[in-house]
Amino acid sequence: MISVLDIRSTREAERLMRQIKVDEYGIRIMAPKAVTRVVRIDGVPNFAANILKQEMLSLGGDVAVARDALTGRGKKSSCVLIGNLSQLARLNEKLLIQPFGLADISRRLQKVLDGYAADGLVIEAAGCLIRTAGRTLIMGIINNTPDSFSGDGLLTRTFAEAVAKAREMVAEGADMIDVGGESSRPQAKPVPLKEEIRRTIPLIKALKRAIKVPISIDTCKPEVARQALDNGAAIVNDITALRDKRMRKVVMRYRAAAVLMHMKGTPRTMQQAPVYEDVVLEVKEFLHNALLRAEEDGIKRSSLFIDPGIGFGKTVEHNLQILRRLREFRSLGRPILVGTSRKSFIGRIARAEVSERVFGTAASCVLAAENGAHIVRVHDVRQVRQALDIADSIRKA
Repeated sequence: MISVLDIRSTREAERLMRQIKVDEYGIRIMAPKAVTRVVRIDGVPNFAANILKQEMLSLGGDVAVARDALTGRGKKSSCVLIGNLSQLARLNEKLLIQPFGLADISRRLQKVLDGYAADGLVIEAAGCLIRTAGRTLIMGIINNTPDSFSGDGLLTRTFAEAVAKAREMVAEGADMIDVGGESSRPQAKPVPLKEEIRRTIPLIKALKRAIKVPISIDTCKPEVARQALDNGAAIVNDITALRDKRMRKVVMRYRAAAVLMHMKGTPRTMQQAPVYEDVVLEVKEFLHNALLRAEEDGIKRSSLFIDPGIGFGKTVEHNLQILRRLREFRSLGRPILVGTSRKSFIGRIARAEVSERVFGTAASCVLAAENGAHIVRVHDVRQVRQALDIADSIRKA
């Protein structure tokens, strides 16, 4: 029988070769040849692009370059490297001794390849470690608002009921709890500082006594984040990706973890005809710059994770493209959080009201995990945990 095999990592290649009793020395040489990577590099000087192409051709790979790079028109262009891990490793060795900025490209390329392949990433969060190895993690959502798009706003209930809901989520498999006091739904109006503090800080104090998992504060206000961290939160979930320098200072001071999320515009404007040339590339570049900005202000990279912002300034098609190509975000080298829970794109596709989107949410979370997500943010913990446990077990088989 002749079979086409699905090999996605050197670990899978090694296991296959051991099955057919390949010599261990041969496995070390051949396993990297079984895994192909396609890598885009932007802003490459045209003469350097031609050197890249010749070097990869000499190794048995290839580089797709713009016509202008070959004809000499223009100064810079984008390249697409096509090769297996063995070829890319040898390319990096060659580039390190080359001029014209190719040594820098080599270092950046290796960092991206390492980030893409990284497994078992750890998040440092105010003295605790959140480990992403083994299974997909769940962030349970507690919205203490009157106007959450998902219909789960708890503001009309007591803190005791909100605490009971969080306890239930932890019992059902939530690995962390995210508390929010301001809706980020489309066209949402900002909540005054004092009101957001009233909605969140007493609840965080109560949760700190009631549950043992890390607590996240969903806010873009530095003072809310500061008080939350003062009272037991360990994570800042900021839909503006720490754009405010004061927020970066708060996160750095408390050594908290932070979620950097992409949003086009503001909650009031984000769904007004969002346009992208390449949504994944543009969101990835935004998050790359947000990571650099946070690091420049003293926040450890190991405390940061990223969120492509499903539904935040994206059409249904944009959301689907991000989920399909989610694995590309792994090249940033940090854990990926995805929030699809009960969102409108699920309702549009399934023609389902908010209360009927549990199955669609679970399906999107399973696909996100398969495509590289480390954490999913959901309302319906029990159902999603069961779906992810099955998906994680299949993936590890």
